[in-house]
Amino acid sequence: MSKPDIKQAAIRDVTFGVGVKVVEPSNLYGCKIGDDCFVGPFTEIQKGVVIGARTRVQSHAFVCELVTIGDDCFIGHGVMFVNDTFSTGGPARGRKELWRETVIGNRVSIGSNATILPVKIADDVVIGAGAVVTKDITTSGTYAGNPARRLPGRS
Repeated sequence: MSKPDIKQAAIRDVTFGVGVKVVEPSNLYGCKIGDDCFVGPFTEIQKGVVIGARTRVQSHAFVCELVTIGDDCFIGHGVMFVNDTFSTGGPARGRKELWRETVIGNRVSIGSNATILPVKIADDVVIGAGAVVTKDITTSGTYAGNPARRLPGRS
């Protein structure tokens, strides 16, 4: 019988600003977390991710490589970021050149269990719980659904 290669959740090679609070267990590595941020338990933030000041990342969130999140944001419970668009019809399988970046503006709130594909999201946007963001959002407002669409009459 073979033994698995077991990796422990850890916090390593992270640049933290002042006043950051992290609740364990969390798996953070090679990322940058700005001043006065909060990271909830059961969260993974991968290498190269940059999170701006005063941003809250709630429990069970997954923030993959190539994601930048602005200042004063809220990332709800269970939010998933995706960097592989399956552009070849399947997973990139380690071909990082096929991955795409995500850039989240300032003062963006993303509701629980939303999925964010590689997109750019403008400042002052609210993404509803469970939404799937498949395209860039260039106008502030409230967006919900699958795919996420701007809700009329909301700013």
